[in-house]
Amino acid sequence: MEQRFNLYANPVAGSYVKRLITAGKVVDGSSLPAATYELVKIRASQINGCGMCVDMHTKDAAHAGETSVRLNLVAAWHEATVFTEAERAALALTEEATRIGDGRGVSDETWEQVRKHYDDDQTAALIAAIATINAWNRMNVIVRTPAGGYVPGQLG
Repeated sequence: MEQRFNLYANPVAGSYVKRLITAGKVVDGSSLPAATYELVKIRASQINGCGMCVDMHTKDAAHAGETSVRLNLVAAWHEATVFTEAERAALALTEEATRIGDGRGVSDETWEQVRKHYDDDQTAALIAAIATINAWNRMNVIVRTPAGGYVPGQLG
């Protein structure tokens, strides 16, 4: 697969990318658990078929100490027993918000679980994290950014 377009070389795309990076720093600085943030980025990227982002976020999570068992089970989190109830709520929100175009939106049940486990700032961070990773996924899928060569910390 060959990349169609270099997002970093174009001034318009480069300016947008810089702003997305800044948006992500808001979530980095929040009280949302770092492990939850990585799980959200991985799950949305899996749903969207963004190989670059799956590569990046699984490697970053492993580098930060996440276990291979949990990383390998993100795609099957519904059946897995290795995630906390709070993480399961975040993963459910991620799936429903990422698939918002399916016409179902976010269910009341999922929203209730999110609010049970996350305070206002953490909920805001979850929403921002999901929106931001979906933007990254769409850009990388559109331009066919290749996956496999990411090294943890390479872009940040």
